[in-house]
Amino acid sequence: MVRTGAATGPRAGAQRSTWLPDQHGAWAMLAVPFLAGTFLAPRPGWANAALFAAWLLGYVAAFHAQQWLRLSTRGLRSARRHRRPALVSAAAFAVVGVPLAVLYPWLLVACLLAAPFVAVNTYHAWRGRERALVNGLAAVVPACGMLLVAGRLAGAEPEALWRPAAACLLYFAGTVPYVKTMIRERNSRAYRAGSVAYHAAALAAAACLSPWLVLPFTAYLARAAALPGRGLRVPIVGAVELAASLTLLTTLLLTTPSPAGV
Repeated sequence: MVRTGAATGPRAGAQRSTWLPDQHGAWAMLAVPFLAGTFLAPRPGWANAALFAAWLLGYVAAFHAQQWLRLSTRGLRSARRHRRPALVSAAAFAVVGVPLAVLYPWLLVACLLAAPFVAVNTYHAWRGRERALVNGLAAVVPACGMLLVAGRLAGAEPEALWRPAAACLLYFAGTVPYVKTMIRERNSRAYRAGSVAYHAAALAAAACLSPWLVLPFTAYLARAAALPGRGLRVPIVGAVELAASLTLLTTLLLTTPSPAGV
């Protein structure tokens, strides 16, 4: 629980760390599609920087609100530690997001399209099923959709960015079953087989999007087939996924043709 009084030393650091969600894979999923859409577009600017801040603040607010809901419905006192981060980050989100919505009203349509997926995540948090496969997949869709949003805000036609958005969707959807085979479902042969089958299909789909994508998606298939069962520590698993995410971002930025402007 975060205390109201000032603290110093290791305890203060521990309190500050409770404000940032510990879902490390989520940060890459939030950043890579957004950055790809921003820098593939012809005119990235201050609005993209502001939207990126609002995007991250919204995630922090939603995370803490969902954790508060999950714990409070079970009568646990630990729910209180999520109240202040949820309120503060939601207020900061409003400060940044409302002016953007006034200047770019179409962003409200993007919010409405993302709302059902946020509702799925909230429902699973309330039920204590945050690790469910469908919950992870539901989080992937709006995150990858932000590539189109960020691209349009930076002056690109959304139709010109659907291929990189689809590539992000293929990759990040695959991380959901793959990470499970490395941690929570590491002893499940069915999960491992399903993960490998998905990555094989994703490789074929990525090849249809761009021949350049064959290289990273072949590596993703290889890691899905070879790494489960090797007893890798969680930090190593995270480092591998960070490298994989950066590889996808680099490939998209270097190989995607410049889209037409709006």
